[in-house]
Amino acid sequence: MRILLIEDDQSVADFIIKGLTENNHVVDHQTDGKDGLFFATTESYDVMIIDRMLPNIEGLTIIRTLRASNIKTPVIILSAMADVEQRVEGLQSGADDYLVKPFAFSELQARVEILGKRNTSSDGGHQETQLELADLKIDLLTHKVTRANQDINLLATEYRLLEYLMRHAGQVVSRTMLFEHVWDYNFDPQTNVIDVHMSRLRKKIDKPFGKPLIQTVRGAGYVIKA
Repeated sequence: MRILLIEDDQSVADFIIKGLTENNHVVDHQTDGKDGLFFATTESYDVMIIDRMLPNIEGLTIIRTLRASNIKTPVIILSAMADVEQRVEGLQSGADDYLVKPFAFSELQARVEILGKRNTSSDGGHQETQLELADLKIDLLTHKVTRANQDINLLATEYRLLEYLMRHAGQVVSRTMLFEHVWDYNFDPQTNVIDVHMSRLRKKIDKPFGKPLIQTVRGAGYVIKA
């Protein structure tokens, strides 16, 4: 699943991102309420996890804005505000669930999975379950990757890298974007981790099929296109 996390406590965010990415989810993380609202209204997500107390725009305002805009993506509020009245207020704002800090990651993961499945069912089967470009296909539910009807076995990081490229097909994706969304590292211009993984991915996705889909844009990043 693709998940938006809006959380200004970096240690909490790192804990959540590590757990979710290890479970093969793609996580976009924002620390500021204003930036979080922008991503929530301009990108497509399966689940959103939103803290209540955020810089610039607080969490409940984000949720109310989403619901007023008819954006029905499931939302989990994550907050240290634990009083019954505060939890009720959060749910009445339009949130689907409310988890109090501190929390066990296993509980958060279970709630994310439940809401993600509920979202797929309530959408009448129209929830995005497949990405396709030319003869390359990704099944987002099973993580099965095929090209020209041939199965391609990818490691977890290779899969997340390909999924991110496919979700931005035709767009130039910078190295910084890949670090933040696939590895969740701060950008280090000296590391070659992206080059290594991109090379491995190309050997599996492009080399056996003759026509390359992944292209390097010199000085800018990478793009996948037919």
